[in-house]
Amino acid sequence: MAGKLDGKAAIVTAGGSGIGAASARRFGAEGAAVVVADLSGKRAEQVRDEIIAAGGRAAAIKMDAADPDGVAAAVRLALDAFGRLDVMFNNAGMAEVALIHETSLESWNRVFAVTLTSTFLGLKFALPIMRAQKSGAIVNTASISGTRGDYGMGSYNAAKAGVINLTRSAALENAHYGIRVNCVCPGAINTRVAEVLGKDRAEEFRRTMGAAHPIGRMGEPEEIAATVTFLASDESSFITGASVVADGGLTAWTGMPRMPGTK
Repeated sequence: MAGKLDGKAAIVTAGGSGIGAASARRFGAEGAAVVVADLSGKRAEQVRDEIIAAGGRAAAIKMDAADPDGVAAAVRLALDAFGRLDVMFNNAGMAEVALIHETSLESWNRVFAVTLTSTFLGLKFALPIMRAQKSGAIVNTASISGTRGDYGMGSYNAAKAGVINLTRSAALENAHYGIRVNCVCPGAINTRVAEVLGKDRAEEFRRTMGAAHPIGRMGEPEEIAATVTFLASDESSFITGASVVADGGLTAWTGMPRMPGTK
């Protein structure tokens, strides 16, 4: 059976862990040749090796998604290794927790560089290739935090909102070239929580965040990878400029308590 991405070549930024790694593996399983780009060259190589071991094609590159030279190098690698570029998944992002009046300019700039500027650079370097071939699919990782506010996450909220509207602009500018540009807006996803917070705090975080979602749990990276793969594939051929929410029902809720007598 043919895969959803047979014959296509893709780049995944921040592809060494979490949503990026799950998406890179899924792309490979669906027939795409994948450039796994990550700030950690070791993690990128590990995911590359997993794709190859599963029978796919892949290359790895150590890359800072906020560095134009790095993004340009990833695009060159795709062209050199696979001869084309059909899918660009701009997945890099970061958050730093601070109240707005306590956020340093350095922190603000860092969050915007990794989260929004990286998306701009992915678009900037992928679009000329895709325009020349008159086809392509670009997926950007936004967040439900780009559609709502979070306490102590002002820079992240602003940057992810920027990703959503940049996606719309890019979709409008490139639709007539056969290029689709969409973004995925995940809720809380079970990624490197334990590594960042430690085991005990990670379990508490998972319980708290899981309870906030009507579905009763955090999402898994593979669930977002499935959405990304759909947006990257021809199955979503009439979808562009969209922000696809995958949040376990979190943003469907007004926040009001349950009505008396309901379960």
